[in-house]
Amino acid sequence: MNRPIRVLSLYEGFFAGGARILHTDLIAGLHSGAGQRHSVLSIASAARRESTIQHLHNDPRYLRLTQSGVEVATLGRLGGLDAPAPATFTERQLRIAANAVRQADMILSLKEQPIGLLLALRERGLMPDIPVAACLHRSDPRHSGPALSWLSEAASNGLLTAEISCAQSTSDAYRPFLAPTTARFVIGNGIDTDRFRPGTDDEQASTRRRFGIPAAAPVVVFAARFDAMKDPGLFLRSAALLSQQRPETHFLVCGAGMTVENDAFRTLVQDSGVTAATNLHALGIRDDMPAIYQIADIVALTSAFGEASPLCLLEGAASGATPVTTDVGDSAVTVNGIGFVTTHDPATIAATWDAVLDQRPELRNQSLSARARFGRQRMIAEYSAVVSGLLGSNRAAA
Repeated sequence: MNRPIRVLSLYEGFFAGGARILHTDLIAGLHSGAGQRHSVLSIASAARRESTIQHLHNDPRYLRLTQSGVEVATLGRLGGLDAPAPATFTERQLRIAANAVRQADMILSLKEQPIGLLLALRERGLMPDIPVAACLHRSDPRHSGPALSWLSEAASNGLLTAEISCAQSTSDAYRPFLAPTTARFVIGNGIDTDRFRPGTDDEQASTRRRFGIPAAAPVVVFAARFDAMKDPGLFLRSAALLSQQRPETHFLVCGAGMTVENDAFRTLVQDSGVTAATNLHALGIRDDMPAIYQIADIVALTSAFGEASPLCLLEGAASGATPVTTDVGDSAVTVNGIGFVTTHDPATIAATWDAVLDQRPELRNQSLSARARFGRQRMIAEYSAVVSGLLGSNRAAA
């Protein structure tokens, strides 16, 4: 082939979340290299998530792609908690989608939710015979709702060529729902270590002043959306306990729905034992996470289920923070040698945070010494090889 490989990524929508951050970073990197040209079709142009409405054209992921020269189109739907079923797509939406897939040599589906669109195209004879790979980012497929059945249907009827998991726990969890002929790959997450890096003294001082945090105060960062999967209540209960031992500690919670304007979040704060003396900063969705991680002593994750290879642990550690996580998905593997794994008991979590703060210089050095293993170039190279390989296999079989 003399021209570049044309790869179309399908997004359910553009909204805050680790999978969208990672996939956007991935295809921007692939698009900038030789041999591949990427585009995106988003089912939704706005999404209602975690008590917010997030619009495509304001989303940092959308802006990153368009600034990188990646074309982004949308079907113009309003996204919600449930992915759109195949029967709900209008003729106009299917025409837009058919035109997009007709110009592609291969499709990457960001998670299983967009597969319903491809099934709708196939039912109407509008789906070309090209490789389709689902990029999977959870370790609990049964929480995917009806989208899991669409993934299984696509695997059984041959529409789905492959799945690419970001963690071994993800690949293992989805295996029972795929066909024996579905190719399976595990490509670990990587991040932009130029963006997520330790801050200079001046940078850290500036960020602390912006949030009203004293220079020597310990900082615990929780970067997660307001969702039962992330168990924000467990984080807040742990924060309340640590605050009793170390009242000078500041707790920064970032993510969709993590604001006092969210009634459910506010109720959770009140029920957790957090008081005005806890130094809780409810920051919501942020576009300055590198600066926030740079002032963190601890990046915390208290998820109850569903995690695969959480980006916040990598991003925080690359910035010098010590990751402390519950044992969900590949989280324990991610923090091996640089962080700590806890139970889901708030007293245990608070005690672990306390112990980390007692060892900050040594633990910070451990995180920073591991930065080389967090980089995204390995991930981009492995994805490039998989895309080329799947396309080559498809053409050989034709």
